[in-house]
Amino acid sequence: MPAAAKRFEDGRDYVQTLARGLDVIRAFDADHAEMSLSELAERTDLSRAVVRRLLLTLEHLGYVTASGRRFALTPRILDLGYRFLTSLDLPELALPHMQELAHEVHESCSLGVLDGNDIVYVQRVPARKIMRIALDVGARLPAAYTSLGRAIAGAMPEKARRAWVARQRPAALTAFSITDRARLDDEIGKVARRGYAYVEQELELGLCSAAIAIRDRRGAPVAALNVGMAFREAVRDRARMQREIVPALRRAVSRVETALHASRRAFGAER
Repeated sequence: MPAAAKRFEDGRDYVQTLARGLDVIRAFDADHAEMSLSELAERTDLSRAVVRRLLLTLEHLGYVTASGRRFALTPRILDLGYRFLTSLDLPELALPHMQELAHEVHESCSLGVLDGNDIVYVQRVPARKIMRIALDVGARLPAAYTSLGRAIAGAMPEKARRAWVARQRPAALTAFSITDRARLDDEIGKVARRGYAYVEQELELGLCSAAIAIRDRRGAPVAALNVGMAFREAVRDRARMQREIVPALRRAVSRVETALHASRRAFGAER
């Protein structure tokens, strides 16, 4: 450890409890999605008593969930990254690629982040108005019924994904909405396997959309990009979604991720 960092940690301004709490959060990763108290103590090099108090506090705040003697992060942990994403101007980074996508497929596209049970729209490129729902930047919709929300949930580790589904409140927004948690869990499992979400008339009649999660360099989902279009004829519109929209969406997401990762590398270098 550099001498300056060591001096700061020994000083009065260093908040050790905060640092230890962050150590516990960072201990979770794709290979350690859930852990016991002992495993966390070993990975953080903290005592079991300290880890226990930190876990109980994080659980009280909604960032950790407990199942028996196993602990896991909840999707609420994504809240902590929301301001960081905006500080990196993710919407601005994504905008030119979204414009290219909208021009290519002649449909609207949106960028959203997950906030609890809601999807929050942070960028949008409209092609033509096909929705009655206003989708300005900052708009919120129930994530379980949007392709954006399902794409992000499907990109989570399985434990976190199932915990997120368990917290949803199914509602019949249309006659096509999934109102059973088991069916919702199965649908998001399909999203995880195929790599994209597709929602057809569950949020609004006459609308379908596909979305793919945008991941950070560690593979964690931080946002999602979608394309929405009018749904009029099932066979034709589903075929177009598979043949044209999803491949174009994959290419756009790849470009956005490249820009995001480059921005984060630059941000780290400046620090």
